[in-house]
Amino acid sequence: MGRGRVEMKLIENKINRQVTFSKRRNGLKKKAYELSVLCDAEVALIVFSSRGKLYEFGSVGVERTIERYHRCYNRSLSNSRPEESTQACNWCQEVTKLKSHYESLVRTNRHLLGEDLGKMSLKELLGLERQLEAALTTTRKRKTQVMIEEMEDLRKKASYIIERQLGDINKQLKIKFDQAEGLAFKSFQYLWPNTAASVAGDPSNSEFPVQSSSVDCNTEPFLQIGFQQHYYVQGEGSSVSKSNIACKTNFVQDWVL
Repeated sequence: MGRGRVEMKLIENKINRQVTFSKRRNGLKKKAYELSVLCDAEVALIVFSSRGKLYEFGSVGVERTIERYHRCYNRSLSNSRPEESTQACNWCQEVTKLKSHYESLVRTNRHLLGEDLGKMSLKELLGLERQLEAALTTTRKRKTQVMIEEMEDLRKKASYIIERQLGDINKQLKIKFDQAEGLAFKSFQYLWPNTAASVAGDPSNSEFPVQSSSVDCNTEPFLQIGFQQHYYVQGEGSSVSKSNIACKTNFVQDWVL
């Protein structure tokens, strides 16, 4: 059963990365040795680890192979046209510059992650500390801003939901109140039909008219002794008694002490 396909990306775990580097480095050296022996080829291998450690292999010596490479390279440049040689030289310089810049960025990134700090001086460590503090301050400000924006959005959503719920509750209460008011009025009509009609219509049709009577009052005080005889007169078509017809009273008006 073959191995699974390896995803080509940086291994985040430092221990796993170091183990993989050791295995692949030994395998690469083995392949270079086999190529030099089986094919009688001159092979030179140079490898730098992430920590800057040098590993090399040369079938006839690395320095000898590099010198041979420079001789062949310079000969090829001299045989080419001048403008092409100048352009190739510029490209080589640009490649070298970009390579050094890339290596510098890789080192800075590792330093920001807290790796490879052993070779840094005190001044470099202080500068790195200031960079980390500035980055931390900016990150906290952004985090606070995002939290405030999210809280504001949640507050608006909660306010909208509460207003909608209160509106629904008010509508339900109004419907219940109207239903209860209608039932109460129907009950009142059932118990007091004439009164309900008079209340709904003209109050003068009520069966309970208000009777007003005027009583003549004598302003002079008097003392009445005895009883008052009442005479009732039966009117035509009415049973109302009238008591103020004739009164026989025995009274003493003036008292002498």
